[in-house]
Amino acid sequence: MTSANYAVVALVIHVSLLAVFITRALLRPNREPSSRVAWVLVILAVPALGILAYILLGETNVGRRKVARYREISARLFEKARTLNDAAFYEKVDPEHRHLFRLGQSISHFRPRGGNTAHLMEDSAATVDAMVADIDAARDHVHILFYIWLTDNNGLKVVEAAKRAALRGVTVRAMADDLGSRGLIRSMHWTDMADAGVRLARALPIGNPFLRPIKGRIDLRNHRKILVIDNRVTYCGSQNCADPEFLVKAKYAPWVDLMVRFEGPVAMQNQALFLQDWMTHVPEDLTGILRDPGDGADGVVAQVIGTGPTVRPSAMPEMFEALMHAARDELVITTPYYVPSESMQSAIRAAGQRGVDTVLVLPARNDSWIVSAASRSYYADLLQAGVRVFEYQKGLLHAKTLTIDGKVALIGSANLDRRSFDLNYENNILLECRDLTAAIRTRQQDYLADSRELHADEVRGWSAPRRLWNNTIGMMGPVL
Repeated sequence: MTSANYAVVALVIHVSLLAVFITRALLRPNREPSSRVAWVLVILAVPALGILAYILLGETNVGRRKVARYREISARLFEKARTLNDAAFYEKVDPEHRHLFRLGQSISHFRPRGGNTAHLMEDSAATVDAMVADIDAARDHVHILFYIWLTDNNGLKVVEAAKRAALRGVTVRAMADDLGSRGLIRSMHWTDMADAGVRLARALPIGNPFLRPIKGRIDLRNHRKILVIDNRVTYCGSQNCADPEFLVKAKYAPWVDLMVRFEGPVAMQNQALFLQDWMTHVPEDLTGILRDPGDGADGVVAQVIGTGPTVRPSAMPEMFEALMHAARDELVITTPYYVPSESMQSAIRAAGQRGVDTVLVLPARNDSWIVSAASRSYYADLLQAGVRVFEYQKGLLHAKTLTIDGKVALIGSANLDRRSFDLNYENNILLECRDLTAAIRTRQQDYLADSRELHADEVRGWSAPRRLWNNTIGMMGPVL
C-alpha cells in the first residue's frame, strides 16, 4: 500500500470517528441544545482530545447494572408510599407553596411531613459535636454517608463515635464516596472501624481507572451528606465530615457550612436515601427498617429531595427554578459553585426583573478556578436584571441555601452547577416554617455582612482579557 493510500485510510478513519462521536453527542438524550453544540465544537476543534474527553466525560453513565439495581431498590423502598393518601400530607402546607412540595414528591416520591423539630447548628464544630452526641446516644442503628470524610480532628471524632457505638452493640453502617473520601478509605482508621464492627461500604468504587469509561464515568460521585440515628434523628446541609480548616485545600479555608439537625418523620426520608445507596452497593435487604412514625400536630413541614444520575436529569434544576419563580418579595441564594443552565439563569434574572429583592452570594476565592471564571461570566446579565451579587470574603462559603419570602427554604448538598444537576447524587430538604426559615435567613445575613457587593460599573470595567477569559470558560459550561 502506498503512502497516499495510507493517508486516505487514515482520513477515512478520522472522519468516521468524528462522525460517530458527533452523532452520539447529538443523539444523547436529556441534553440541552447548548450542551450538544458545545460538545460538537470541542470534538471538531481538537479531535483527538475532544473524542477522548467525550469518552471520559461526555456520558452520564454509572453503568447499566448499577442503574437497574438502583431503580429496583427504589421501587421496593417506595412501594408502601404509593398506597398513602396524598391529601392528608398537604393539609399542613400553605396552599401558596403546595406546588413546590408536589414537585419535590415527583422527584423522590416523598410527601411533605409535619411534626418535625429542627435546630440550625451554630458552626461546623458544633455540628460534629452534636453528631457525636447523637451517635453516642444511639440505641439501635447509626447510618453515616459522606462525600468527603477526612482523617482530621472532626473526621476522627466521628470515626471514634462510630467505633464506640458498634462496640456496645449498635448496628453502625458507614459509607463514604470512593473518590472524595479516598484518604480515609485507604487509612488504618477505615480498617479500625471494620475491626470494631462497623459495617463499611464505598460509594461508587473507582476500581481500575482505565476501565471506568466502560463501566461508567469516574467523576459521577455520591455528593450526599447523611446521618440517620434510630429512624428518629437526621442531619442535612452542606458540611462534609471534616474540619472547617479543610487541610486538603487549606489556602481557601475556612470552609463555611450550614447544617440543620432534624428530629421527626423527615428522618425516615433521609433513611430511605441512605438505604438506596447502601443496598445498591451491599447485598443486604434493609427495607424492613422503614416504618412510618406518623406526623406530629405542629412543627416544621419538611420533605427530602434526592437527585442523581439515576433520577430524571431535570430534577434538581426544576426544583431550584420553581423556588425562584415562586418568590414574591425576596429571594436569597448562597452557593459556592454557580454554573447554571440557561433556564435557571433566566429564572433568577426574572425574579430580579419583576421586583423581587434577589440576592446571590458566592465565595470571592473559589477552590475551582474554572468554576470561578464561569460564575463571573454571568455577573453582568444578573446585575442588569436587578439581581444583587455579593462575594464572600472570609473563606470559602460552602453553604448551599435558598430562602423565599421568609417562609420557605431549601438546604442540602446541591450546588447551582452542572455537576449537581447531571452528575452527583445529592440530598436536600425543602421546608416550610417561618421560624426556621428566619434562622437560615439570619445566617445568610451574616454571610452578607462578610461579603462585598459587586456593581454593574465595576463588572463593565473589568479588562478585556479578564472578560474574554470568563466568557470563554462560561461558554464551556455545558461541557463542564
